[in-house]
Amino acid sequence: MALEAMYFGFKAFIAKPDERLSELSMARVHHRILYFVGRNPECSVSELLQKLGATKQYINQPLRRLIESGYVETCADDTDRRIKRLSLSARGSTLENELSSAQRDQFARIFREATPEAENGWREVMALLIKHPGE
Repeated sequence: MALEAMYFGFKAFIAKPDERLSELSMARVHHRILYFVGRNPECSVSELLQKLGATKQYINQPLRRLIESGYVETCADDTDRRIKRLSLSARGSTLENELSSAQRDQFARIFREATPEAENGWREVMALLIKHPGE
């Protein structure tokens, strides 16, 4: 039952962002990149990979598309010109906010309906899933 709840809960959670991403011919990886670059302005590509737990091959094409489409901006690091720093452009910030605000609003509505104990329990379960991936 927990597996089904996770599956259907995740499906409901990503429905609105997926719909918008589809209109832009983008995928969830684009949203993930926008989200983590937005939360970590001027992060390096290596730092982004570490945050995402992903390989360079996995984000190479989506990141390049976001840069070429003007959603993500790059600049060279001040001390090491080989390091590329990433930030959201105004356009990227607008899209990231549009995608993520739907999810933030969804959580806010659900947590208002749930008891504080239920929310705390959910947060504890999510923290344990993060702490013990793939075990």
